[in-house]
Amino acid sequence: MSHPSSSPASVADLTQAVLRGEYGPDPETLHAVGAFWVRQSTQFPGTDTKYRNYYLVLRVEAGFGGCCLEREQLDSIVAEELSGRSVAELLRDPRTPVRVAALDAYLSLTCPHREDVRAQRFLLPAGTPLQRAQARDEAIAGLLRIEPGMRVGLIGVVNPLVAAIRARGGVCLPCDFNLERTQDGTPVVRDMGPVLAQADLVIATGMTLSNGSFDEILATLRARAVPLVVYAQTGSAIVPRFLGHGVAAVSAEPFPFSQFSADPTPIHLYRAPGYDDDGARAAA
Repeated sequence: MSHPSSSPASVADLTQAVLRGEYGPDPETLHAVGAFWVRQSTQFPGTDTKYRNYYLVLRVEAGFGGCCLEREQLDSIVAEELSGRSVAELLRDPRTPVRVAALDAYLSLTCPHREDVRAQRFLLPAGTPLQRAQARDEAIAGLLRIEPGMRVGLIGVVNPLVAAIRARGGVCLPCDFNLERTQDGTPVVRDMGPVLAQADLVIATGMTLSNGSFDEILATLRARAVPLVVYAQTGSAIVPRFLGHGVAAVSAEPFPFSQFSADPTPIHLYRAPGYDDDGARAAA
């Protein structure tokens, strides 16, 4: 199936392209067969940090779309309301997480990772939640080369990823709405503006799609020519559409997510043209 050769400028731009049928079948002809609401928490042994996650997941034929969101954004009853609706209707829904989950489900159907020649499939090992999180975050931190002393903005804090950045000599600049300090005591800021202005490299979660900050991050870093890495459970099929046009690398983890299994599960690693297999910028 052919897709537009030019990359979208924003999530809204991508959504409009999908509604025009530029990425596959008319969204009016496809429907959300299933809608799921998932409430989950994680706390690793020996830590006092509890991660609370809320997910909306939509199924469209063979595609799944996932969106992690803040608790107050949607009520769990949404899972009972959305099934049966057309993708086009969901893409026009006034609620951002609904639009994101629908867009992700549609693109996971029409642009599957297994058919994307840019994607490198990486199996997370069998093991405990911490072992699997550490393997995932090591892979994310290794997507682009982090040089000693490099200031790495982290929009959406996960402590194993903080550790992986520091292990490579990076200076982590953490930003998150829900945490005050990292596990090692580093203060976490809520305002991403100073982080985006200072960072030499930014790693952001796909949840920036659901809170509406992704477009601002993308535009700011494009203007500064600073590389952006996205680790995406939310929007795992959306973010690769921006690869090479504001996004330098992606760790795409489609539903079902790694925290729901102890067995080997895949993530899909992407690097934009111009970066080698070690994450270094290729010579001009």
